[in-house]
Amino acid sequence: MNKDVGENAPFLETKNIYKWFGSVCALRDVNFKVYPRECVGLVGDNGAGKSTLIKILAGVLKPDRGEIYIDGKRVKISSPRKARELGIETVFQDQALVECRNVWQNIFLGREIIKFKPLKVLDIDKMRNITENLMKELGLNIPSPDQEVRFCSGGERQGVAIARSMYFKARLVMLDEPTRALSVKGVEQVLNFVKRLKQSGISSIFVSHNVRHVYSVADRIVLMSRGRIVEEFVKEKFTPEEVEEILLKT
Repeated sequence: MNKDVGENAPFLETKNIYKWFGSVCALRDVNFKVYPRECVGLVGDNGAGKSTLIKILAGVLKPDRGEIYIDGKRVKISSPRKARELGIETVFQDQALVECRNVWQNIFLGREIIKFKPLKVLDIDKMRNITENLMKELGLNIPSPDQEVRFCSGGERQGVAIARSMYFKARLVMLDEPTRALSVKGVEQVLNFVKRLKQSGISSIFVSHNVRHVYSVADRIVLMSRGRIVEEFVKEKFTPEEVEEILLKT
């Protein structure tokens, strides 16, 4: 484990998490940690349990057994709103963006800045300015915060979702298959966005079945198979080829 990680207590920790869907056990005895300023690569094939674990941490699903701790205190993440209150933001595969709305509207969707609270007048200028600054910080080459999201590339859409997480002071951003179905340029954009999260002091969980995408940004790699964590290591211990070979054997 690298120095930055080893000298801190975990921000998030799960203990003995189980999740059933009927008679199918989707997660079994999952013990998982994320440290401050750490990028964890969560890797496994389809059906490994990666997305189920992320949905539990995001408040979308409830575990059937087990405990979750934030900063050493046991918590119940009963809803996505509760997850956000705890500093956890999630970028799902569909990114939860509204295509017919523009960039700044998507960043502040449901959390708009109000200018005159009794009248509920939106402070559009402030939201546009904040969006422009976020775009510059992330290196998002979108011409204007007024551009509709439907005209953004796949990588740019991921960037908009990540910018939203950064503005609302997330301590942990979870990205569920963020590079799936993206062009080579889009993948490169997303990987750069993840690196900028760490530079901003934000932890992240990068969920993917693509070892090479994860390997380029992760500090630590956790392999899942059939609802269990089967391997966990600092990435420098293995090459991407060796990680792929380990995954094939699980």
